[in-house]
Amino acid sequence: MTEIAILAGLFLFVTVAIIVTGYTFIPQPEPEKEPEVSVLAEPELPRGRAFFAQAFRRVGENVPAAKETSNPIRTLLISAGHRYPSAVPIFYGIRFATAMVFVAVVIGFSALNTMPVVSALTAIACAGGFGYLLPEFVLKRMIKSRRQRIRRAIPAALDLLVLSIESGQSLNQSIVDTSTELRRAHPDMSAELWQVNLELRAGESRAVALRHLGARNGDAELKKLSGLLVDSDRFGTSLAPALRTHAKYLRTRIRQQAQESARKVTVKLIFPVFFLIFPSVLLVTLGPAVLHMMKSFADFTQP
Repeated sequence: MTEIAILAGLFLFVTVAIIVTGYTFIPQPEPEKEPEVSVLAEPELPRGRAFFAQAFRRVGENVPAAKETSNPIRTLLISAGHRYPSAVPIFYGIRFATAMVFVAVVIGFSALNTMPVVSALTAIACAGGFGYLLPEFVLKRMIKSRRQRIRRAIPAALDLLVLSIESGQSLNQSIVDTSTELRRAHPDMSAELWQVNLELRAGESRAVALRHLGARNGDAELKKLSGLLVDSDRFGTSLAPALRTHAKYLRTRIRQQAQESARKVTVKLIFPVFFLIFPSVLLVTLGPAVLHMMKSFADFTQP
């Protein structure tokens, strides 16, 4: 296979991949409408995404672990906000697909470079394992990002809860109103509060539903909020002042964390400045002088 054929094949592959990605993942313009809050129903996806989701689900349903209720992957998906029934099979389907893609790439590379059989089999096994573990790594990153978004939304949720409670509404109705108001600005926090409302409507006690609020996502600040609501409901204390004080504490803590991160920037900049910027500056400033000195010494040493 010549180099021109390889370059042509690579160009064709990249072109087809870009076209398929654009057709699949670029959303089509839709009329403006109020989004519906749904945390347990199957999500409505565009035609391209729905096709891939259906394919991944069919593949994942053949995995025995996808049918176990105590599967730890289900807990991770719940923390990431994917709580619909087909989330676990789709995840296992994605795992299988990524593993096959990496294996196919390594097989193609091995065929082009005529690698030894043992080395090719080792590379294929490592590529399959990496492709199998990659979706879980991405999922954990998504969980971490979602926790940060929820943490930033807690002060706004507390302010809305205080306004609703001080206007004379019950805690249950305040949770519903807060979830509705946060639907656009903070959809993750809105989904968490809406699931609390669904559990209350399903017959769960308020204390259990609020404890689930803190346990689902695993964020420490959300656990503190759920504990505050449970204790205030249990002991009958005034809820609005406690929520207002907690919101003030959270905003102060977020400000302090931002200031701490800003102070760490100077220390983190030492390594890129010393290893990347400083050598370039030396090359530009001292390079001509060094060349001139070398030329002068060369002329001086010549007889």
